[in-house]
Amino acid sequence: MRPFLYINLAALALAADPWINEPDTGLEAYLYSTNYTKSSQPLLKDIRGVPDFDWAAEQSLGLQQYSFYRTAAAGEWSYRNNLDVWSKVKFRVRMLNDVSKVNETLPTTFLGYNFSAPIFIAPAARAGYGDERGELNFVDAAANENILYTAALYASKTIEELGAQKKMHNDTLNGPLATFQQIYTNANLSVTWDAMKRAEAQGAKAFVWTIDAPGTATRHRAARYDTTNANAVTSPLTWDLYDQIRNHTSLPVIPKGISTVEDALLAIEKGAKAIYISNHGGRQLDHSPSPLEIAYEIYRNAPQVFEQVDVMADSGVRYGSDVLKLLALGVKMVGMGRPFMYANCYGLEGVTKLIQIMKTELAADAGQAGVADLKKISRNLINARALDDTVFLMDA
Repeated sequence: MRPFLYINLAALALAADPWINEPDTGLEAYLYSTNYTKSSQPLLKDIRGVPDFDWAAEQSLGLQQYSFYRTAAAGEWSYRNNLDVWSKVKFRVRMLNDVSKVNETLPTTFLGYNFSAPIFIAPAARAGYGDERGELNFVDAAANENILYTAALYASKTIEELGAQKKMHNDTLNGPLATFQQIYTNANLSVTWDAMKRAEAQGAKAFVWTIDAPGTATRHRAARYDTTNANAVTSPLTWDLYDQIRNHTSLPVIPKGISTVEDALLAIEKGAKAIYISNHGGRQLDHSPSPLEIAYEIYRNAPQVFEQVDVMADSGVRYGSDVLKLLALGVKMVGMGRPFMYANCYGLEGVTKLIQIMKTELAADAGQAGVADLKKISRNLINARALDDTVFLMDA
């Protein structure tokens, strides 16, 4: 066969199986069978799964606003891998287990704080693009559903505005709302110390320090609209700086952006009470590993990490089954960023519905997998050996 024929066949194969941003959940076909007006936002009642929010947000947001949320680094391979990698890990379903009460095992603790489920709202900037109330919707939904909210440093609302909203919920039946505060370290550290002091005054329970943003990232999609990186003025990031931050507060400081087993072990050595696995939603360095691959690398090389510290993770999570796979590896709290920004286009009701969808899916998928108790998930629930070729394995 001639060489050009091989090329043509390869092109045909790619054309037959193109990568799509949102899976076909039947939403578009359903809407076009009704009186739906193209490019308008679907009714919230028609949103059935988390990916639906992405498609809906694209219809209602302007190009600049949607591109800011959707953008990823360079050719966006890591973004796509974050969404695709889950299919490489298969469930080993155990039958005839009584899973009738698995929904009662959703509640969890993280750093000693109680939450209704092992899911959280990850830090993401500029929620005001989706709704004028911005992150106030996140505070309200997190309080009403009793989940963790980690506020972004570059939120649309100030630390004080979010703190005031949080205080409105502190007398509810759920008790005080526990929130964490994300920080970047500004080149002028006095700016960072001021942000930390303000967050402490508003009752933040921990700091999440973003360590995977040492400089400006390559983001072509956002650059078309001259959208700047939040981390463009960060200070040099080092473990010595981590020591400075820890010495500047009595609160736990969680390094966000752990991507290797070596850095996970270093964080523990430095006294971290928790670590945060993330590749920043694929927005920083293209060809960086997904949270599933990072968690598996840590599990294969140093499984004790998951016993020594609480582990949280985000990037690419869209389904209850995604959460279940991370929990099986030892992750304790699983977050989402983009999906909540998209859901915020529906305001508080949209953010609340996303939380409820994830709770429902997590319990249902756990039951289907034969998991009776989410706090007692066996590592044997999943077969992740397909990841062996993609993760670093230390020499024995």
